[in-house]
Amino acid sequence: MLRRTRDRRGNSKLPRLIDYVLTRPLVSSAMVEKELRVTTRGALNLVGELGLREITGRGRYRAWGIV
Repeated sequence: MLRRTRDRRGNSKLPRLIDYVLTRPLVSSAMVEKELRVTTRGALNLVGELGLREITGRGRYRAWGIV
């Protein structure tokens, strides 16, 4: 996972997202928004860049985890 942070800016929130995901079995976009203080779209973009697996299978209320 840390390989994805190599060519990123120094103030990227992706490393913080990795730490947060490793401490929780399941994360939602609202949880990521609160923890990292980003917008909904920003949270979805970060999760997309990280390549987490979607667990819920729903379109609106999605949750991700490491499988």
